[in-house]
Amino acid sequence: MATTPTQVRVDADIKREATALFASLGLDMSSAVNLFLHQCVLRGGLPFPVELPQYSDKTLSAMAEARRISRDPDVQGYGTMEELKAALEE
Repeated sequence: MATTPTQVRVDADIKREATALFASLGLDMSSAVNLFLHQCVLRGGLPFPVELPQYSDKTLSAMAEARRISRDPDVQGYGTMEELKAALEE
């Protein structure tokens, strides 16, 4: 099977995370991309659904609250589970 070089631009953070994920699965980036392309050809399209997420108002509200809390410097944070457990037991 002849191969041909292909160049793709991807976000640096996504590439780093994907490379680590693929390594844990015993794959390199080239093998993972080839696997994806083979699945596209086999299925006659993308091998997963592509759709906009449909979040409920309750979920959107919880996400907004989590974002607000994560950015609030006055909210106590914990570095370990032990710190959190100690604070809960106080």
